[in-house]
Amino acid sequence: MKALPVMAAMTMACGAVHAADAQALYVRSLAATCANCHGTDGRTVDGSAVPALAGMPATYLVEQMKAFKAGTRQATVMHQIAKGYDDRQIDQIAAYFAAQKK
Repeated sequence: MKALPVMAAMTMACGAVHAADAQALYVRSLAATCANCHGTDGRTVDGSAVPALAGMPATYLVEQMKAFKAGTRQATVMHQIAKGYDDRQIDQIAAYFAAQKK
C-alpha cells in the first residue's frame, strides 16, 4: 500500500520536470525567432553589422526591445518584430540571451 503514494509522488515529479522542459523549449523557440539576423543562440558571425545578443545583460535587452516596440529607438525591422511580443516574452527572451556564453 505504500507504493501508491510513492508512485503518485513520482508522477507529480515527472509532471513538474515535463512542465519545466516544456517551458525551456518554449523560451528557446522564442529566442530562435531571432536567429535569422542575430545568429544561433545570439552569436553572429565575425564582422556582422547586426549585434550579437549572447551574453548581453537582460536589463539592457529588455530596455532595447521595449524601445523598439514603443518606436523610440530607430530600426529597420525591429520595431515591427518587437510589437509581436508581450512584456513577459521580452523578459524571457532577454533572460535566455543573457544566459548564453559569448
